[in-house]
Amino acid sequence: MDLGLDGKRAAVAAASKGLGFAAAVALAAEGVQVAICSRNRADIDAAAARIGDNAIPFVADVSTAAGASQFAADAADALGGIDILVANAGGPPAGDFAAITDIDAYARAFELNALSTIAMCQAVVPAMQEQQWGRVVAITSIAARQPMANLILSNTARAGLTGFLKTLAREIARDNITVNSLQPGLHATERITDLYGDPEPLGSGVPAGRVGDPAAFGACVAFLCSESANYITGAAIPIDGGADAGLQ
Repeated sequence: MDLGLDGKRAAVAAASKGLGFAAAVALAAEGVQVAICSRNRADIDAAAARIGDNAIPFVADVSTAAGASQFAADAADALGGIDILVANAGGPPAGDFAAITDIDAYARAFELNALSTIAMCQAVVPAMQEQQWGRVVAITSIAARQPMANLILSNTARAGLTGFLKTLAREIARDNITVNSLQPGLHATERITDLYGDPEPLGSGVPAGRVGDPAAFGACVAFLCSESANYITGAAIPIDGGADAGLQ
């Protein structure tokens, strides 16, 4: 299927590894020019080399609103504009209510997993409205739909972001801009390994019987950015092998 993305320009945050990298790879394979970022120069340069000529690496810290906004602005300058924003960031520390006693930890988590995406949207959406075309895809977590044990900070911040994205989607739908979020469950990424160790045994607890493939997740990002997906907006889509047991 031709996704109609050849020549488009994308900013993909936190893309040196994991699901952000997978999204950048999938978009670049469709002919999209991708600006990617990481806090580590060596990591992001290595990622860009793996992606190929369509990738431009930046060192940026998108864990803060200011850093996220700067990355979006730098990416737009380098590419001559942004057609696609893939908002992404790492997760906050694990812990439950009893363990997270520092109230400021919630503020830091909200900045990491909500304000950073809001800042990137503020930086790129007005230009998308002017050109009457754009795609925003936020990589959040299944925790926004079904809170996960020992991840109270992530559960809280990502749920707030989901509300923002739904609202934004409704406000700018007439500008031919779609805004969606993908809610990954367990995928074979460095983040999951850091939290749980070897991810493969975790697949036994997933209805699909396995953890997710980051490359397949990246393909879902690319599809949501396509012309074929132009009527999908305001959606929060779980990609979790059936782990979410809710009806909606």
